[in-house]
Parts: sequence; C-alpha cells; structure tokens
Amino acid sequence: MKNNIENIINRAKLAAAELLNLTSRQRKAVLADLSQAIIRNKQKIIKANIKDVQSSRKQGKSDSFIERLTLNHSTIKYLADSLKQLSNRHDILFKVLKQCRRPSGIIIKKVSYPLGLIAIIYESRPNVTIDAFALTFKSGNAVILKGGKEIAQTNKVLVSLIKQVLAKYKVNTDIVFDLSDTEQSFAEKIITNQKIDCLIPRGGKGLINFIKEKATIPVIITGASVVHTYVDQSADLKLARRVILNAKTRRVSICNALDVILLHQDVCQKFLSLIANDFAAKQVEIRADNKAYAVLKKLKYQKLKKADQNDFDTEFLDYIVAIKIVDNFKQALEHIKRHSLGHSEAIITESKKQAQEFFKQIDAACLYLNTSTQFSDGGEYGLGGEIGISTQKLHARGPFAYEELTTYKYLVESRGATRK
Repeated sequence: MKNNIENIINRAKLAAAELLNLTSRQRKAVLADLSQAIIRNKQKIIKANIKDVQSSRKQGKSDSFIERLTLNHSTIKYLADSLKQLSNRHDILFKVLKQCRRPSGIIIKKVSYPLGLIAIIYESRPNVTIDAFALTFKSGNAVILKGGKEIAQTNKVLVSLIKQVLAKYKVNTDIVFDLSDTEQSFAEKIITNQKIDCLIPRGGKGLINFIKEKATIPVIITGASVVHTYVDQSADLKLARRVILNAKTRRVSICNALDVILLHQDVCQKFLSLIANDFAAKQVEIRADNKAYAVLKKLKYQKLKKADQNDFDTEFLDYIVAIKIVDNFKQALEHIKRHSLGHSEAIITESKKQAQEFFKQIDAACLYLNTSTQFSDGGEYGLGGEIGISTQKLHARGPFAYEELTTYKYLVESRGATRK
C-alpha cells in the first residue's frame, strides 16, 4: 500500500510539471468541454450518486449528511455552469505582478506560478470533486483527491469524465487522482509526503484536528466553524428575524450555517416570540440557556432542550441551534472571542459604533453586519468558485479560489551586473 501511494504521488508530481506548458486557451477549452460532458452524463452521475446515498442511508446517516452527499439535476447544472464561468475568467499564471529596476542595473520581476501538486482531503461532498479539479487546473496545479468512502461511486464517475476530457486534449491524465475508495492509512501517507506542495482539508472538526496533529506539509485549514449571530438591543427585529432564519435554515449542512444566537437581554422576549413559529415550522431543535429556556417554555416551543456547555462549542450541521442571552454588547464580544473558530460571525445592530467595534474586535475570516452568514460560500463573493473557506491568516483567508492556489518567483535579469 505504501508503494502504491508513493507511486501515485510521484506520477502526479511529474504530471504537474507538464502543466506548465499548457496555454491559457488550452486550460479554458478543457474546462468548457468538461462542463458539457457533465451535462451529457448527468444521468450516469445521478445513478452512481444514488448508490452512495442508499449506502449512507443503510448506515443510518443523518438527513443533513445525506443532503451534503446528494447530487440532482439542479446541482449538476450548477456545477456545469460554474465550470463554464470559470473557464472564461482571467488567467493569472505567469503574470508579472510587480517589476522594478534597481540602481545596480538588475531588473526584478515578481511573476505568478502554480504551487505544483495539491492534495485535498474532504468528506461527503461530491461537488468538491469538480470544484477542486477545476480550480487547481485553472491555476496550473495537479491534484490528489481523497474524498470519503461515502462518495466513492460518484467520484469514480466524475473523475472518469475528467480524465476522458483531459485525454481528448492530450493532457496527462495523471494530473488528477481519485483516492476516495481507500483506507485512512492512505490519507496518513498523503499528509506527510514532502512532494505535495499544499494540503487542503475540507470537513468537520474531526478531520481538521486530525490534519493539525499529523500533517508535516504546508496546510490551508478550511471548514470547521462555530458560527454566531449577535442580536443587539438596537436591532431591527424584523430584519433580525429574516436574517437569522436564513442563516440557520437555508442550508444547515454548510460550514457557515448559524450555530449560536446571542440575544441582548432587552430584546430576548420579543425576538424569541417572533422567531419561534419560524423555527418550529422548520423543525429546528433549540438548545437554550436558562433565561432563553424559560421564555421558550412559556411560548410552548416543542423541540426545546436546556443547553449544556458543549452546545456552545458545536458545529451542528443540522436543524439545531443554541441560544444564549447576554447582558450587553461587551458580553457578546467576549463569548464570541472564546468560542469562535475564526470562520463567519455576524452582528445585527443599528449602531454604527458597535458595528465598527465588532469588525475591529472579532477575529474571523468573514464578518457580517445585518446580513446572513450563508453568503460565505457558494460563489457569492464573485471569486469564480471556491476551493474552501480558510480560517487561517497566512497565504489565504476566507473564501479563496484559483488565485490563492499560486505562488510567485522573483526573476532577476541584467546586462552582466555584478555586485560591489
């Protein structure tokens, strides 16, 4: 098994070097053709995906897990459209980012280049397979895809389509490998192999912690989150109701879905009275602190539990939300600072001063004022698709796409300059 994974990495590394010879036009043609291939083969993709879904259902996976796993006509069309849009976006490879001439006579150019070989480890999201290939290919990189076993059948079809299109354009098909149907030991070999230039994990806390503990290669951490929205005493509560309902229930299975609502004590009664029926209609389970529990109990909210401390450190990825009442704005800031994982955080307020203080004090990649946190993913930032949402600060932060999958070189030239 060890030899197999090393052979795969060696082949991918060699293929990555060949990508340097592709033109912008060739990369565009491959992505545009893949977009059409996905539409032509959507029934085949859905058939494979159904097998994965059925297998997960037999294992008793949750509805939110199944939602992340499922592809349908709508999501496949979205994937195809994203590929087409990406193919038409500006090329960023081999561009002169900065240039200067020094008194010594040397000319220095800062020029963009691919990272080289990227490995992406992810869970239960077959759409990541297409996104990951497209964005790494657009930026001139080879990629090793280690999806979870739960998407093995879907990935087999998707990667087969990718390789067919690559072969059509005489591009080395070793620039993409699918290791979804392999043991965890393969992942352990990937994250310690020095020939891989960058590792990107996409998944929950368990996966992220595993990578942090075991990886010995450069990593861009994405995914895991505990998302808060604070409703201030000055908030427009009708606006807050609309925003929070969207942030929690539009899609519960994404990393920027709302997990924790912090309510100023002066508006807790009125706001909970407004939102209770909305949450009940969506079958949202509320885990409330003592004050919020008392209010919701009087409102006869059915799916109600008393929160324990773990509930304020949990990324639910489900129809579950934790609610805490705070005395003031300062207490809300302190809570978020203690429990945030630096992903997406929001405040609902009419106070410009508080909004500015929130943006200054809260250390997260995406900060929102009077806005749903659901905007952090899904192409809403206009980046031409996303490889993930980085919660770290170096190299990439927040939603990032193909531009962040490049590095640069300093190219220095002269007419025989020597240093004194």
